Amino acid sequence: MPGENLSRDEARERAALLSVEGYEVSLDVRSAVGGSTGGEHTAEGPRTFRSVTTVRFRCNEPGASSFADLIAQSVTAVSLNGKDLDPSEVFDGSRILLEDLGADNELVVDAQCLYSRTGEGLHRFVDPEDGEVYLYSQYEPADSRRVFANFEQPDLKAPFRFEVRAPEGWTVWSNGAGEHHDGVWRFAETKPVSTYITCVVAGPYHHVTDTYSRTLADGTTLEIPLGALCRKGLAKHFDADDVFLVTKQGLDFFHDHFDYPYPFGKYDQAFVPEYNLGAMENPGLVTFTEEFIFRGKVTQAAYEGRANVVLHEMAHMWFGDLVTMEWWDDLWLKESFADFMGSFSLVGATRFDNGWITFANRRKAWAYRADQLPSTHPITADIRDLQDAKLNFDGITYAKGASVLKQLVAYVGQDAFLEGARRYFKRHAYGNTRLGDLLAVLEETSGRDMGAWARAWLQTAGVNSLTPQVLLGPDGRIAELAVLQEAPESHPQLRPHRVAVGLYRLTGAGALERYARAEVDVDGPRTVVAELAGAEAPELVLVNDDDLTYCKVRFDETSLATLREHLGDFTDPLARALCWSALWNLTRDALLPARDFTGLVLRFAGRESTIGVLQMLHAWTGSALVHYVAPQARQTCERMVAEGALHELRQAEPGSEHQLAWARFFATVASEPEDLELLRGLLEGTAEIAGLDVDQELRWAFLEPLAAHGLADEKVLSRELGRDDTASGKRHQVRCLAARPSAAVKAQAWAQVVESDALSNALVGATIAGFAQPSQRELLAPYAPEYFASIERVWAERSIQIGMDVVRGLYPSLQDSPRTLEATDAWLAAHEGAAPALRRLVLEARDDLARALRGQACDATADR
Repeated sequence: MPGENLSRDEARERAALLSVEGYEVSLDVRSAVGGSTGGEHTAEGPRTFRSVTTVRFRCNEPGASSFADLIAQSVTAVSLNGKDLDPSEVFDGSRILLEDLGADNELVVDAQCLYSRTGEGLHRFVDPEDGEVYLYSQYEPADSRRVFANFEQPDLKAPFRFEVRAPEGWTVWSNGAGEHHDGVWRFAETKPVSTYITCVVAGPYHHVTDTYSRTLADGTTLEIPLGALCRKGLAKHFDADDVFLVTKQGLDFFHDHFDYPYPFGKYDQAFVPEYNLGAMENPGLVTFTEEFIFRGKVTQAAYEGRANVVLHEMAHMWFGDLVTMEWWDDLWLKESFADFMGSFSLVGATRFDNGWITFANRRKAWAYRADQLPSTHPITADIRDLQDAKLNFDGITYAKGASVLKQLVAYVGQDAFLEGARRYFKRHAYGNTRLGDLLAVLEETSGRDMGAWARAWLQTAGVNSLTPQVLLGPDGRIAELAVLQEAPESHPQLRPHRVAVGLYRLTGAGALERYARAEVDVDGPRTVVAELAGAEAPELVLVNDDDLTYCKVRFDETSLATLREHLGDFTDPLARALCWSALWNLTRDALLPARDFTGLVLRFAGRESTIGVLQMLHAWTGSALVHYVAPQARQTCERMVAEGALHELRQAEPGSEHQLAWARFFATVASEPEDLELLRGLLEGTAEIAGLDVDQELRWAFLEPLAAHGLADEKVLSRELGRDDTASGKRHQVRCLAARPSAAVKAQAWAQVVESDALSNALVGATIAGFAQPSQRELLAPYAPEYFASIERVWAERSIQIGMDVVRGLYPSLQDSPRTLEATDAWLAAHEGAAPALRRLVLEARDDLARALRGQACDATADR
């Protein structure tokens, strides 16, 4: 039988043959604690837990054969319909062969499964602060088979009953409400759900409770028990009240708009360690990265980001959990909707009224990058197998899909869109759907032909560019204003766009304000905006004003000249954010020299009022310095940016979030001796910037550049860990240790990540982050050939998550020369038979490097 990588064809064949009636899963995790070392191995070998699964299912072709999925250290017993099977004959390490099926079947599997250190399956974490052990599960897209035997595909839904035997003093949570008797936790049967959203969390977690109640339309009262949990060591930092506030606001919003009561009973939210994702929408037990529990001062953008994720996962209770895609081709049916609904509800229900600005500036930047990679794909993707599925949790499936839905709302109207969602839930509750099922209800509610829209927006790849063309008459007014639409040669599709076109001019007070606006349906290469004919001549034209569609915005020469002088003078923060985003796209596309972009940031970012936009500008500027500035100008530009950042840091209001953002940015660009001495002085208390509280998180942020420049050695970093001997402190220390400018340090870091699997997923990520320092290009050069010699072996031997981390994180992008492109091309040519997912990652990294080289060439023209 084939291995772990289930194909779409296999899943379809199995779904046509089988239907699942229910699971009973019994886990014994008492082995999670104890042992001579407390580590991942005991005297008997790898640490495992017992998993006993009973699954009842029907087969519509009695006598046929199929298989169940399981990845386990060993299988003790297998029985099918009361007949004992020899595990050595039917289990191959990832599948259990099922032959001569009856019409009604019962499969019982008793296995020993491995605890995970990669965040896939049942992850085991030992808290270095107090030695406590914590467990949580994470399955998407297909890792529940690492915990219990099942049919691992989204369209074989079934009810689940879980029971868990846990160490004394632990609490256990699962999707349903639980009861504890005689050392066993038993949980209520779930509604029919897919395997990948079942969940178990266990350990001595800190737990806070609350209740949500609401009177429904029929007069009954809906009560939802709420829970929030985190490690005990984080309890003093846990602002559960704010989590509950956003949770209740979200539940109100979605009940108001969806007209379908929350269907999964309780609503727990677990903040867990070493988590690979932002969060996961397990019904009744949502899991989040504990990075959302803030140990130090953060900006409002961080709280907004957390609220957005809380609401995104809540939207999944309907889009994804209640109604689930049939196969991963239609992953967008849940992720695009949740991404859109996250921002939609954030603005509509919470204190974070800048949600659409963040969406335009941050989320869409992710989409624009992904949509210009060689691996770009339609929103409804062609997902051949599980490895394809894993890689398609990307900027297209999430942010582009959400952008397209935002455009769809403008196209069909909000009322028709929401009524379509309500019919979709009621028609397909607890079932599985494809694209056509959604289009059918939207056609009903909007009266529009959704087929043409879907073909243009969902079934083709690539991003269009929209540019204004202004023709003035002899009276100085607009004679004609048109929008020009372009598409790249690789994806030439021109699409219908509902856009707003805004005209801006400077007021007598120096403000840049909109004085005219028109909405128009752009279709084809040139669309005239008749409504704006006769308007006064603008100083700036903004196509896609108000961010109604998904496109790259371009400027005419007059508008670009206005931005160069007056970008900080916008009174509308969304318009300003859209212009910043457009300028960054011009930089990435090698149409604007990178030093022009950094110059605009130095000139105008200090006036940026929206903190999330400011932090995005800092990230883009850092990327410009590392990748897009011409190498011969890099050092000078870095010095200018550092000087500008320090100036803004000193000018910022003491104690403000803007001051904090500038302090963090300054630390990332500090390289001159006087700047590094300032950082050291701030750490040691010999220097001070009024109002700046150098808390523990900021201390680590300052220590990384000091370590990278040889000014913080292992002894210094060990002392700092003594101040912060926590899980977070350990990750920071590992990152800083790997950042040190020593050949021996780099060799050790490389070996720990590439040659060994001893590190957890979190420490692998920290080591990679510290290893790749932009100031150490020459030191890292020997690892370029090592990378290409290692990645196929790493991909074959390690879990897909660790494989992705290594292949992406260690690609030699800092060796930014044509020689690295040639080495990449040579590897691709020599490894045509490599796993498609691995080749995709390498192709994406190559494309990023090629783009960087084009940007550097563009920036070099600034010197001519």
